[in-house]
Amino acid sequence: MGSADVGYASSNDGAQPAQSSPHKPQPSPPPASDTTYLRFLASNAEAGSIIGKGGSTISDFQSRSNARIQLSRNYEYFPGTSDRIIMVSGTIDEVLDAVELILTKLLNEFYAEDGEEAEPRSKVRLIVPNGSCGGIIGKGGSMIKSFIEDSQANIKISPQDNNYIGMNDRLVTVAGTLQQQVQATSLILSRLSEDLYYVQSVGPPFPYAAPFYSVPNYGPNGAGKKFQNNKEDMSNSVTLGVADEHIGIVVGRSGRNITEISQISGARIKISERGDFINGTSDRKVTITGSQRAINVAEAMIMHKVASASSPTLAATTEN
Repeated sequence: MGSADVGYASSNDGAQPAQSSPHKPQPSPPPASDTTYLRFLASNAEAGSIIGKGGSTISDFQSRSNARIQLSRNYEYFPGTSDRIIMVSGTIDEVLDAVELILTKLLNEFYAEDGEEAEPRSKVRLIVPNGSCGGIIGKGGSMIKSFIEDSQANIKISPQDNNYIGMNDRLVTVAGTLQQQVQATSLILSRLSEDLYYVQSVGPPFPYAAPFYSVPNYGPNGAGKKFQNNKEDMSNSVTLGVADEHIGIVVGRSGRNITEISQISGARIKISERGDFINGTSDRKVTITGSQRAINVAEAMIMHKVASASSPTLAATTEN
């Protein structure tokens, strides 16, 4: 897929409410005003299918489900994979309606075979924060066992991956028929929506720090130099080196960009004064302070701003 899919995160103003879903999660969902989210993986080919020509399919799915559907960009892959991230947000029913629409399309296009008598089976890999996996597993594995029994799907949770700095997510693989996957996803999402940590961990579709990007570098004078502040380790503070010429794109007009980054990530961001460079470089100091998750999100957003300034093609696509 090219960059035409960048920015498909449109709201659903004027969209018709989705029909009542047959897959009601247990226990009962929260009030309609409450929102939740679900992230899962898709290959580039599958992402293209979900977006559709000119964005027609994703627009249709958003209208029919009343959920918001966002995708990571075509170079933003989940760490250790070549798969992009899809994030669906809305009420539990809206999210599940959208997920069922997406999984149905992917099953029909990539898994179903002509003349196949048995119901086709596939899998979906959900992205769940480490801190929320315990609630899915339950004491002695009781919760995940009940999910498997109730849905008849095969559910596996990947071990925690320590190979990537700042990696705070694990993959929950759900395999089975379409209805088995939808039922299992419904049970899992219902459980996650009761988890305050999970609800508060919502962020951009691609929340990972810069080293996770598959872009090799940001140019000779870009960003990418990272220094842990030894004196502030306990308060979670990281300093990035950003080329002086790129500070403007990080700050934005009237401080718009840096304010947005701070609001979305929850981190505090301080940029050194002009002429105050990291020793031995011409890079300004960008200090990010907050929780590890807030730092990861802010760092990723800053690096993306720098990447857009360094790449004319990317800069053009991010203007939308």
